[in-house]
Amino acid sequence: MRDPLAEPSDLIRSVSRALRVLEAVGRAPRGLTVKQIARRCELTVATTYHLVRTLAYEGYVIRREDGTYIVGLEVADRYRELVAAFRGPASVGESLRKAAVETGYSHYVGRFVGGRVAVTAAAEGPRSPYLEDLVPGFDEGAHATALGKALLSTLTPDQRFRYLKEWGMRAFTAQTLTTPEAFEADLAAGDRRGMQLEMGQYRQGVGCAAVLVTTDKDLERRVVVACAMPAAELMTTARVVRNRLATVAKELLEAINSEP
Repeated sequence: MRDPLAEPSDLIRSVSRALRVLEAVGRAPRGLTVKQIARRCELTVATTYHLVRTLAYEGYVIRREDGTYIVGLEVADRYRELVAAFRGPASVGESLRKAAVETGYSHYVGRFVGGRVAVTAAAEGPRSPYLEDLVPGFDEGAHATALGKALLSTLTPDQRFRYLKEWGMRAFTAQTLTTPEAFEADLAAGDRRGMQLEMGQYRQGVGCAAVLVTTDKDLERRVVVACAMPAAELMTTARVVRNRLATVAKELLEAINSEP
């Protein structure tokens, strides 16, 4: 959701409109006609036609034989570049893949990006439930994931309150914590055990654990590592998981520090 009060005085409206068109097409995997795009973006058909032609020329949308438009391959190229930029040194990805292979659990790295909690790297493990949302760039549900909790635990209580107020505490499941008071108590418990946890708070039946990799005065240089597994497994192996995550965190810290 764009904040109208934050709109820059020098906003280039044609660029803004083109991005709205791209977003509309991206949300419609079956494709949209120019008229459908115009209606969804609240633009004239003539303006939409020019924007779509330009985006098609640049490869960001593709026109199909039935006249509808879908996302183009240039978007995939930009996403690969985003993944590489978020991940950092290649050794970060190697450490995550090693952890996923050795444990069988999916592992994730998270940071603050633009002031928001985001997944910045991921490696899937065969023993973990598939979480299609948790890919590099995912920036929702910080209050419901162990990764988000670990990062939010580095903020002051006032900073956390403002974060949760701004981005909300959506109930993903019946177990999701939806009040700042409950969230603060949960973080305190995580601090005592040396690991932040969530059991079925983001996805029913799935558990996640996270530890800090590094803290820093610079918000966006704070890093955490997390792993996901069936909640029942996490309940019986929490201590083992914490020790393993601590080892992965050390390896990731070495990888991050190797970055020129």
